[in-house]
Amino acid sequence: MDYEVVIGLEAHAQLATKTKLFCGCATRFGAPPNTLTCPVCTGHPGVLPVLNRAAFEHALKTALALHCRINRHTALDRKNYYYPDLPKNYQISQSYLNLGVDGHIDLELDGHTRRVRIHNVHIEEDAGKLLHPDDVAESTLLDISAATRVSLARMTLVDLNRAGTPLCEIVTEPDLRSVEEARVYMESLVSLLLYLDVSDCKMQEGSLRFEASISLRPLGATEYGSRVEIKNVNSMKAVVRALDYEVRRQTECLRHGEPVTRETRLWDDAAGRTAPMRSKELAHDYRYFPEPDLVPVEIDEAWLERVRATIPELAPARRRRFIEVLGLPPYDAGVLVADKALADYFEDCVRLGAEPKTASNWLMGAVMRELNARGVGIAQLGLAPAALVELIRLVAQGAIAPNTAREVFGEMLATGRPAAEIIQSRGLKQISDSAELENIVRQVLEANPKAVADLREGKKQAQGFLMGQVMKATKGKANPKLAASLLAQLLPPAR
Repeated sequence: MDYEVVIGLEAHAQLATKTKLFCGCATRFGAPPNTLTCPVCTGHPGVLPVLNRAAFEHALKTALALHCRINRHTALDRKNYYYPDLPKNYQISQSYLNLGVDGHIDLELDGHTRRVRIHNVHIEEDAGKLLHPDDVAESTLLDISAATRVSLARMTLVDLNRAGTPLCEIVTEPDLRSVEEARVYMESLVSLLLYLDVSDCKMQEGSLRFEASISLRPLGATEYGSRVEIKNVNSMKAVVRALDYEVRRQTECLRHGEPVTRETRLWDDAAGRTAPMRSKELAHDYRYFPEPDLVPVEIDEAWLERVRATIPELAPARRRRFIEVLGLPPYDAGVLVADKALADYFEDCVRLGAEPKTASNWLMGAVMRELNARGVGIAQLGLAPAALVELIRLVAQGAIAPNTAREVFGEMLATGRPAAEIIQSRGLKQISDSAELENIVRQVLEANPKAVADLREGKKQAQGFLMGQVMKATKGKANPKLAASLLAQLLPPAR
């Protein structure tokens, strides 16, 4: 029997604010443990939270970009559970009046569009972080005795720096029908969040996390199978591997007549498998109730439109424009818009006069090779768009050959000098003067009578040889098009 895969994803994106959701503590990554805390985010009695307006507007902007229906009267709720990294024993989140509902995102899959429904978008505060013995670096133990270090090696420590960090949770409907669709959805969502500038999406720093739910059902069935939730996935690659594993595991269960248990499973990246965490029968009853310390938020039309006006052109629309207006091939457009900073750089080059396809070729070729080799983004490369456009213009004008341009590009990155200065100082300017090049071509033809005879007999290797001699005589600086034209014109007639 064949089975259909049913996948839903939850994303938790840390919102790009300087301070936490309900207090003034910084959200800086990498600070020493428990140094970014206060009575509010550590749950001291008697303190009151104050909603961070910037965080709320980032979440609202995200909901609008995902085509959600906005709840103009929205409110926060308490999600009650006990865990060592949750100092208040409840998390301020949303359940009853989510900020945005009934949205969607369109995915580009093999030349067709696939719509994935968004169940809801809401804001919530993050919990702290547990540091288990293997995760505790020496630098976090500060100045303590050896005996205490031994004791700590048997303990789990709690870092509350993340407690209260603003999150935007984005929940899909169970609309994804393959692991590949899940991968494309994650990439599309990350692109959207980066274009909106509401999150930096650095999964390695915990500012973006995904949780997946997956079930299988017989092909053609309408009822869902037993759902398995997957946690502890710390990268998009890990999500894909975990889902691939679950498809295989659940398929084997069903084909052998074994029931798939409805449960939460943890992904073990090293082992490449999931393991049971808890059954859904033992799952938390979170006992949501309205947050009594925060008033509901009323979103009027003027506020809504102000936030809507900040939404930039997003990747799908930009890709269409690059194809339809700038004439780029679909592949080029897709590669460029996948990285907002690279697409911005490309547009700057075009604005400064570069031909779009030529600029795209440079960015997708020499520039991206350099970025990948250095492991940096375009902003860290240290090459202004104007500098690259100058190099492109010099090639187009025939001042240097394309091969020489790549050499000049490398020196521009190494020294920061402009292309024209490098060309001048190293004597790299291409010979494009017809009279000067004509004299050199005549000398080459006179010095190589056998190659001339071979060329007349139709031996094409002779043409390459003669071009090589011209390049040798000019130290590679001859304009190749002009040199080839002169060779054809000056070839002595047969005797």
